[in-house]
This record gives sequence, structure tokens and C-alpha cells, in this order.
Amino acid sequence: MSPLILYFPAFRPYNDPEDPDQDPRVRPKKMKRRIWVLLLALLLLPGFARADLEAHFLDVGQGDAAVIVCDGEVLVIDGGPRTASDYVFAYLRETLKVTHIDCVVSTHPHVDHVAGLSSVLNAAPADLLLTPVTTWDSKAFSNMMKYAARQGTAVSVPKEGDVLNIGGAVVTILHCWPEAVEQGMTNDASIVVRIDYGATSFLFTGDAEEWSEYMMLDGNLPLKADVLKVAHHGSRTATTGVFLNAVRPAYAVISVGKDNGYGHPHREVLSRLQAAGVRILRTDEAGTVVLVSDGESVRPAGGG
Repeated sequence: MSPLILYFPAFRPYNDPEDPDQDPRVRPKKMKRRIWVLLLALLLLPGFARADLEAHFLDVGQGDAAVIVCDGEVLVIDGGPRTASDYVFAYLRETLKVTHIDCVVSTHPHVDHVAGLSSVLNAAPADLLLTPVTTWDSKAFSNMMKYAARQGTAVSVPKEGDVLNIGGAVVTILHCWPEAVEQGMTNDASIVVRIDYGATSFLFTGDAEEWSEYMMLDGNLPLKADVLKVAHHGSRTATTGVFLNAVRPAYAVISVGKDNGYGHPHREVLSRLQAAGVRILRTDEAGTVVLVSDGESVRPAGGG
């Protein structure tokens, strides 16, 4: 079943000359009101039987890949590097028994996030692919676009404030800055996704760095979340103190490769998380991390 679109008016190219919000630094008041109204409506919904939301942070080594399953619908955020492609494919097909994907988010075109998305699209057909750019000079990105075209997946550059449903979860695009690529800041082009399920929330940040964090803070966006997918594998170029103070997560998940050559996660980031009393879960130490929400609280799968 296709995802129920609550508000996704954009699907406009990011260079639309008639778009008054084209400047990514502009945060129109109507966007903030729209987000808060949707979140308030979600919290005020009368009680109903919920299936748990599961967030799977896959152990793909030095890269990012996550799968969110809610009420039988599926959202995939990034696919990891090429070396993890077989694992990602098997996890979707064999572990989760996924036969249909409602939405795929390619946060940005770097190979450690995008290469495995070809396997994702091979594992199951997807209705929608969100990406900050539609062209990029790499075989990994070209393969992703090829498989999307082959199966008729709709491809769109989202706008900040766009919202869709994955089962009973509300997915909001908080940040997408395609122009960052032209400025040599590709990490900051990352699509930042907020997922709300009942009273619980998850924040997926891609590789968004300090500049993006301050843009979101300046926009006074709803950043408070129970779970933070730590940006850029725990690099010191992100997860600033002021941003962490706004998110105030209970859990921080770091997707990172063991003994990687970048020194991720950096000591400064770990120190900030520890000082804030955040429980840190690392894929290089724990393997694939699964967090479960019942709409009222978040817990590790198995109660660990």
C-alpha cells in the first residue's frame, strides 16, 4: 500500500524561481506552525491499539543504513557502503521479510550512505525515493537512480516541512539543503528526518554538520527527540553542544565502522553525549541496534 500523504505539496525542483522559500536559510512561520499543528494533532489522537514501531540501525560498517517498520509499512533511510550491500539485502528480505517499501530516503549522495540503496531497491519495490540531488557523478548514485527508474519509483527533492505517514508514524522533513552541494558542503545537503510515533520521537540526521545544526536551531524547529541518530558517524564536525541540548535524547545511536581510519566517533562527541547522560549505542560495538517504541516509551529490542 502506498504511504498516505498528509502534506507533501512540494515535489518542486529546489531551483524553482517562483518558490519564495528557495533560500534554505529562510524558515517561514507557516512551516513552523504546520509542523507544530501536525505534532499536536498526533499527540491528541484518541487512544487506539498500536503495533510497535521498530527502528533498525544496521551494522554496515563505516556508513549509515536504517529501516523503520510501523504498522506493516516500511521506511528506509540510507543503504550503507557497497561492502554491506549483501547484508542490507538479506536483512530486508530474510530478517524483516520486507516485500514492499513505502519510502526510501537517500540523505545525501556520499557512497557510504548511497551505495547500498541499489540493494534496497532490488530487495523490494519502493513507492517513493527522496534525495537532495537528482544527479551526482558516481556509479553508486547512478545505480540507485537506475533501479528506481526501472521499477517506476517516484523520485523527489523534498522541501523542509513536508510530511508523510509510515503506518501510524508521522515523518517530517526538517532539513534539506541541496545548494550546499554547490558550495562544497555536501554533508550539509543531508535530509534530516523527524519521526513521531505517539509521544515518542526519533531524529535521523544523515551527515548534517555544524552549519546545518545552526540552521535548524535558528528556525526554532522541533528538535527534541527520544532517539538521535548521531550525525556523520560521531565526527567532531557535528553534534555541537547547543544542538545536543536542543535534542536532549535518551538514546544516541552511532553508525560507525570498527577501527575506521577517521577516528570516528571522536572523543569530543562521546564526551558531550556522556555529560548529557545519554545512553550511547554503537554499531561497531553492539552490531545492528534495534529500538522499539510502543508510542509511549522507547526501549532496546529484548529489553536490553
